[in-house]
Amino acid sequence: MPFRNTKSSWGSLSKGLHWLIVLLIINQWVIAERADDLTGFQKFTALNWHKWFGMTIFMLAIVRLVWRLANPVPDLTAETRRWERVLAKISHALLYTLIFAMPLTGWIMSSARAFGVSWFNLFKFPDLVGKNDQLYPLMHATHHLLFKVLVATALLHAAGALKHHFIDRNNVLRRMLPFSRI
Repeated sequence: MPFRNTKSSWGSLSKGLHWLIVLLIINQWVIAERADDLTGFQKFTALNWHKWFGMTIFMLAIVRLVWRLANPVPDLTAETRRWERVLAKISHALLYTLIFAMPLTGWIMSSARAFGVSWFNLFKFPDLVGKNDQLYPLMHATHHLLFKVLVATALLHAAGALKHHFIDRNNVLRRMLPFSRI
């Protein structure tokens, strides 16, 4: 399996980053849901894990974007309709925007609450804003709204991949699967 992308297939690094970010986002949802039911130190610990994984996603998103800009994007199949190409471009752009916006709004939210953001306690990220009691609820609401948009966009993205696989019967989905050789 090639490391770099080609015009016909995603490379192993692109596939790995794609699926790792997907798994981390699902993990983020599980942690956030569980944290809602916690109090005290348990909630503090869960939210720290949420921040650590969120900043991991942010750093992986930077790597992923740089890699995507430095590598060819595999072409869609010839039979892909124009509206499908447009929808694919929009959904990819929105997904990239969201995987940056989610950690950034979380980081701003923590900064506005004067809760530092570190990466697994190895280093601390600078606060993006000073303590701000008015900004915190806005960022909290924005973070939740962006998650809903992320879920809807990811479901649309997955539905498109499944359509390509089961209805169109082409390789669009298979070439992004982790261990496929397409």
